[in-house]
Amino acid sequence: HNVRFDVGFLDAALDRAGRSKLVNTRVDTVAIARRLVRDEVPNCSLGTLASRLRLEHRPTHRALDDALATVDLLHLLIERAAAWGVTGLDDLVALASISAHPQASKLRMTSVLPRSPGVYWFCGPRGDVLYVGKATNLRQRVRSYFGSEDRRRIGPMLRETATIHHMQLPDPLTAEVIEGRMIAALLPRYNRKGTRGDRCCYVRLDTASAWPRLTVVRQPSAGGVHLGPLPSRAVATLVVEAVQSVIPLRRCSTRLTRRYQPALGTPLCTAAQLGVSACPCAGAADPREYEAAVTRAARTLSGDAGDVVSDLQRRMELLAAAQRFEEAAFVRDRTSALTGALRRQALVQALFDGGRVEIEDGRSRWVIEQARLLTVDTATLPGVVDPPPAPAAGVLPRVWTDEALCLARYFDRHAHRLTVKTTGSWNFPVPPGPELTTIALSRRSAVSSDS
Repeated sequence: HNVRFDVGFLDAALDRAGRSKLVNTRVDTVAIARRLVRDEVPNCSLGTLASRLRLEHRPTHRALDDALATVDLLHLLIERAAAWGVTGLDDLVALASISAHPQASKLRMTSVLPRSPGVYWFCGPRGDVLYVGKATNLRQRVRSYFGSEDRRRIGPMLRETATIHHMQLPDPLTAEVIEGRMIAALLPRYNRKGTRGDRCCYVRLDTASAWPRLTVVRQPSAGGVHLGPLPSRAVATLVVEAVQSVIPLRRCSTRLTRRYQPALGTPLCTAAQLGVSACPCAGAADPREYEAAVTRAARTLSGDAGDVVSDLQRRMELLAAAQRFEEAAFVRDRTSALTGALRRQALVQALFDGGRVEIEDGRSRWVIEQARLLTVDTATLPGVVDPPPAPAAGVLPRVWTDEALCLARYFDRHAHRLTVKTTGSWNFPVPPGPELTTIALSRRSAVSSDS
């Protein structure tokens, strides 16, 4: 009863003795009593509670009597807590904070939730899905919304909630996959992740044009080299800037055909005047040199970016050494966007290269085809649809990328303990490449210098 008071003395004594503090799980009957019986008693002291609630034992400020009274109180509170869906120790420990929540009466909806992996969704009074989430422990996660969650959107969502549903699944990975599919299909208004697919972009190098340049596009096309999909136009723009700052591709948007002839006196574009890009629109570009630059850019977008990243790293280090920290930070962000995009694409492409794959980790068995999870433990998953048409060569379809990335990251982390049968090639773990490690170190140094 008022466990922090007692534990404080115990921890102080342990500290004086050079011993570790207590790490025991703690149930505080005073905190739980404040939630469950506060309106029945004038205060929550142990003596008042024992008297008003007619406990068998009464406290006398002596250790044994107080302990017996506390046990009686605990038993009574456990009975009361059952009405709030408390069925285990974890529920009881969390009750002190949860029951103070303005929507605590809805805790009863969580009474049927299992302590196992799965997906949950909150529904409004008309049955509309408000929010979809995943959990390793469904019961613990959903009940946490009534206590520890402090996101601004959670309060309004709980006020609208009329029912809570769940789907029990064999493992957290499958739960994450199903969560993504449900969010993509239902677009719940309280979800942010996975509901903004319209923001995805690709970086495209149109190698079929006379003077190719880098562009940010919403949809890939059959021709050219693409990198993506990327999560937003801002990220795609950083990738373009990273490549352009090393490879002097043209930056103007003038449409140039193979027969294009610049008008006499056409001025150089600003980037060309600064010496950082070619300018074929003004006739200031050598075709052979430009072709070599295009080849290098295509190689970079295809994953062979070591030389470009090294150039960016050297530039960042020089700027930091000259105490031009803001410019160094710009280079750092562009480099991070490029390496992150390439890593993302390498992971997903590795899963596509596997073809049809059967994977076991000793607990679960997954069947994956074309980077999409088909079955787990021989059960067909909900939400599996016929594959869309074959994507353009070298381009990852946006509708599959999130799920493929989820699967690829998991298999990359746990590759050492997987048993795999595949119709294609199995390339996990995907090598991070030396440039990623060195850039991570440079990024930290640039940040520390900037601060």
